[in-house]
Amino acid sequence: MMRSRWRSRPGRVPARLLLAGALAGVVAVPLAGAPTAAQPGQRPAFTLTVLHNNDGESRLVNAPGNPDFGGVARFATLVDALRREATAGPPPAGQAGNRGALLVSSGDNFLAGPEFNASLDKGVPFYDSLALRAIGYDAMAIGNHEFDFGPDVLADFVVGFSLRGPPFVSANLDFSDEPRLAALARTGTIVASTVVRERGVPVGIVGATTPALASISSPRNVKVLPDVAGIVQDEVDALTADGVDTVVLISHLQGLGEDRELIPMLRDVDVAIAGGGDELLASDDTPLVPGDAISLDPVTGEPLRYPLFVPDADGVDVPVVTTAGDYKYVGRLVVNFDRDGRVLGVDGASGPVRVSGVAPDAVAPDPRLQDTVVEPVSAFVEELANNVVADSQVALEGRRDPGVRTEETNLGNLVADALLATGQQRAGEFGVVPPDVALQNGGGIRNNSLIPAGPLTELDTFAIAPFGNFVSVVPDVPRAQFKEILENAISAAPAADGRFAQVAGFRFGYDPTRTAQVVDDAGTVLTPGERVRSVVLDGGTVLVEDGQVLAGAPVAVATNDFSARGGDQYPFRGLPFTTVGATYQQALADFLVDDLGGLVSQADYPEGGSGRITVTGS
Repeated sequence: MMRSRWRSRPGRVPARLLLAGALAGVVAVPLAGAPTAAQPGQRPAFTLTVLHNNDGESRLVNAPGNPDFGGVARFATLVDALRREATAGPPPAGQAGNRGALLVSSGDNFLAGPEFNASLDKGVPFYDSLALRAIGYDAMAIGNHEFDFGPDVLADFVVGFSLRGPPFVSANLDFSDEPRLAALARTGTIVASTVVRERGVPVGIVGATTPALASISSPRNVKVLPDVAGIVQDEVDALTADGVDTVVLISHLQGLGEDRELIPMLRDVDVAIAGGGDELLASDDTPLVPGDAISLDPVTGEPLRYPLFVPDADGVDVPVVTTAGDYKYVGRLVVNFDRDGRVLGVDGASGPVRVSGVAPDAVAPDPRLQDTVVEPVSAFVEELANNVVADSQVALEGRRDPGVRTEETNLGNLVADALLATGQQRAGEFGVVPPDVALQNGGGIRNNSLIPAGPLTELDTFAIAPFGNFVSVVPDVPRAQFKEILENAISAAPAADGRFAQVAGFRFGYDPTRTAQVVDDAGTVLTPGERVRSVVLDGGTVLVEDGQVLAGAPVAVATNDFSARGGDQYPFRGLPFTTVGATYQQALADFLVDDLGGLVSQADYPEGGSGRITVTGS
């Protein structure tokens, strides 16, 4: 297949920050149709097969819990087969003789965890970079998890593709204050949009990243421009003015719903590929990975079919698709266009194709990727799995709902205790006061499982605490602000939320029936909360009584640097903090070995927690 990159539009530094088209408050568009073929009597001039995935998240070896499915080496083989099928041989009925294919990713191309730790241990080029470069993407959107280790690790990931890599596409990120990413933008590696030629037809690709980036990841000095609709439309208009009539949007806005809100604000986008939500769109007869199920439409409750059709600002139906992540599926959207680049319809061959290692749709792993990526990553993870760091007398609750995002759990207590211990032990070395208390956001505890009693391995600590977040001490938190921080932690209760805090060094009670605090992405309190009713340090000092803050000295808080920077809307605003040289995974592993002597006891960590967080009535 002939393929050549035609032009990339560089990332820009807008002179003004546009707000009018922001996504907030737009009503989601319900399902508007089902796959359609070309309209009778209209012969397509061009058929484009868009192969796509999103949220690969470093699942290089196989799908979670399904060793016979997924894996980046099988994924590569399937992509090659689908490319050949899309462009070789006589065209199927209803398709044009002129047929092209694209491969795009809608972001979250790597994720902290044991498999990505193999890449960090190896160094540049990362295993993820080697695999994705070999697969041969035409463009990749930038997701939120690309920033979890900060901008420099994203730069390392991109550099690992060398000169053969695709453009990384996001129109609403400004990289000018991050030198390494700014340099990549100047060379055209990071762009706002790009154009590829498929069978002589220019196809524009525009990228977008979630406006919530600063509060859910660690972009440091990367500016996030919130007017996604206005900025994307500017890119689309520039492309169409240059004669590019076929436009594909690849976005990582945190889910399909955000794209369904965005499309009605746009014109001239022909196809939208969403990322970040892990939804599975399919037909009833689509083969799925065992354990998977078609996602349900949150508006209608009906199964989500592939593709959705959402009307744009001119009332033109736009096919919108996404895939479940972890390299379990290759999305395949086959679109027919007329001579003017207008969509005539979506071919019935469209849908997710599972990445299977078993009959009847088995594909063999790509042997080169199996040898150079999958095998060394597997060996690294196996070594972690064989290193027992502790034994637990009790099952440890790490599930999200109900669990670490809704209530106190014994695993949450364990992680919070590790933060507090590490902060206290390392404070003197880093010239900061020892912390009195610790907070761990529930969203940072990622294993999403009940760990049975028995041995705990180093691999378990990575599954629990995978991110590159460093233990940090915030030395002087006024009591009133500490209450605001706790109000943020329980503001979504009883619903599951990543802000929910697991705590150490104190106990607190809250009333979920009272007014919840509202903060903006910068951590500024917009509506004061009234839920936190009591806060008592382990030594007996009372900070809050009957909802009122008592006068007294500030508290020193150990947390992770993600929260200290305002992640998950934690209102640490204006407070300096010091990282103390250990990730929270290292803190957990060290705490298990050194502080607990390799034993998690029933007495210290009973199932159901130890009463650190209580729910009170009004």
